[in-house]
Amino acid sequence: MRINLICIGKTDDKEISGLIKYYQNRLPKHWNFEITEIPDVKNAKNLSAELLKKEEGKLFLNHTENSDYIILLDEKGKQFSSREFAAKIDGWMNSSFKKISFFIGGAYGFSDEIYQRANEKMSLSKMTFTHQMIRLFFVEQIYRADQILQGKPYHND
Repeated sequence: MRINLICIGKTDDKEISGLIKYYQNRLPKHWNFEITEIPDVKNAKNLSAELLKKEEGKLFLNHTENSDYIILLDEKGKQFSSREFAAKIDGWMNSSFKKISFFIGGAYGFSDEIYQRANEKMSLSKMTFTHQMIRLFFVEQIYRADQILQGKPYHND
């Protein structure tokens, strides 16, 4: 199984990028984890929020296959503890899914087409964070899930 984090735009903060790489490099190779950064939509400032979401939605779909299991990182999604998230990943790994794609949308969220295509919505917090910080938090949680599933003393109960 492959796990892909698909994001709009690049992480331009060197400290955040370094921490993302730190956790990404600590993941076992068999997780096949990768991050896909989709370039920002051109002339985004000249588009309405709805049109921008539609354009971003097209870009997201260009980076997925019909068989992908898509999870939106969305403020309206379900929240999980780290252990619950690890259990979900374990379940996906034991399923027939070839690729799980997590989407981090742009500033205005996702288009209706993306919401309809998604299999699940997940929220990392009720708080609002920058999209760059969400990337870091998500990759750290992927790493934490690996540690939990290995039974390592990373998570204190």
